[in-house]
Amino acid sequence: MISNTQPTLVLSYSSSAAQCSPIVSASEDGGPDDEGTDGDTEVGIATKTQAKPKKPSQYKVLLLNDDYTPMEFVVMILKRFFRMDLEQATRVMLHVHQKGVGVCGIFPYEVAETKVNQVMDFAKENQHPLQCTLEKA
Repeated sequence: MISNTQPTLVLSYSSSAAQCSPIVSASEDGGPDDEGTDGDTEVGIATKTQAKPKKPSQYKVLLLNDDYTPMEFVVMILKRFFRMDLEQATRVMLHVHQKGVGVCGIFPYEVAETKVNQVMDFAKENQHPLQCTLEKA
């Protein structure tokens, strides 16, 4: 037997979902889905969840001490490439001088890599052996 009844199309929207999703509900014989109901169509909410974007890994940019690069040049590097004020740049420079290594900042990988390259290129242009590297934070 062929039924002239069309399936019911219900659009539902959940405030937590970003999209409306169609829900088709009808039994094969064209009647209600559940036997024993009075013909009401069952309605459900279909939601599409998206995974939250993963935060990028962070990397420390490290400045290494050497016996040849002037302290003033190191302070200038810290101010220019890491946007430190004079007091903070001096504090980091002294830490590098006394401990042998110091953290200039923590950044996503691409930013950290760019800063390392900028510092190394600038030091080389000015004929200083200053070394800068990065490591996972």
